Amino acid sequence: MPAKNTTHVPFEIMKQRFYEVLTQLKFPKEKAKTCAAIFAGNSLDGVYSHGINRFPRFVDYIKKGYINPRANPKKTGQIGAIEQWDGQLAPGPSNAVQATGRAMELASENGIGLVALANTNHWMRGGAYGWQCAQEGFAFIGWTNTIANLPAWGAKTCKLGNNPLVFAIPYQNEAIVLDMALSQFSYGKMEDLHKQGEELPLPGGFNQNDQLSTDPAEILDSGRPLPIGYWKGAGLSLLLDLMATLLSAGLSTSALSKQNKDEYGVSQVFIAIDLKQLANFPAMEQTLQAVLDDFHSAEKVSPESSLRYPGQRVLITREINKIKGIPVDTDLWEQIQNL
Repeated sequence: MPAKNTTHVPFEIMKQRFYEVLTQLKFPKEKAKTCAAIFAGNSLDGVYSHGINRFPRFVDYIKKGYINPRANPKKTGQIGAIEQWDGQLAPGPSNAVQATGRAMELASENGIGLVALANTNHWMRGGAYGWQCAQEGFAFIGWTNTIANLPAWGAKTCKLGNNPLVFAIPYQNEAIVLDMALSQFSYGKMEDLHKQGEELPLPGGFNQNDQLSTDPAEILDSGRPLPIGYWKGAGLSLLLDLMATLLSAGLSTSALSKQNKDEYGVSQVFIAIDLKQLANFPAMEQTLQAVLDDFHSAEKVSPESSLRYPGQRVLITREINKIKGIPVDTDLWEQIQNL
């Protein structure tokens, strides 16, 4: 964010402002607290694209009726450690927190628990639920489908979603968390860089002339981001969509995209694994540390290169933002103050 247009907002003040806005929009108090904490927490961790930057759109979707503040998810089916739930278009973050909690309850009973959630809304930053699970001592796998916003390799038309995927495992008092969209750069990241007038560090998609580009504006204009791993990422996107659709009995990317250009009613999967029940649990910390020590011992391309495991940068950013406050575009913070 350009320094001249940035203000720094303490975490608690940001969270309180989100809470005030949501209660004005008829959110029950506990649900408002949950959603405010997710938006502020994502911002604290440096994921501004799915924190404060996304909040005005969240409010807009509430006003459009895509998000029902007073709705609650309900269970529609169960087989063993697998449950199907209908999100009933309740807020995506609160639905996801509840689904993650229920997956952990099932895992405590069965070793593993899976909650498939249909008819829900954008969960914002999927990694938040990986952190939630890992900090309780559980491993986590989760993903969501989206509207069609990613072309298959060799296609111009978007028929796939960038279907964010999350893996998390406990590590010391925190976690190792991989949170990635299946486009090389998420739309949120490209929108942020475009606003800042910055280029992508690597090609992230095609422009209107079918050329690879590092200009986020060109890629947003063409609507043709690159799938990670080219054809491999496209294949993974398709399978994640199919799995989420079948497990939840919800809408697919194709069906979501036929509603309108806005995204709501998505399908998601939350899997928790109770590591404490595994026979090798006492040795897990030592095993993890040995792997990470070996990982960090790799020869660097240059002395300036950093080797970080997934989620390590989040921990650094979180501590900086706790001290300095969360950096926010001044105009955006004024907009949120006036909501």
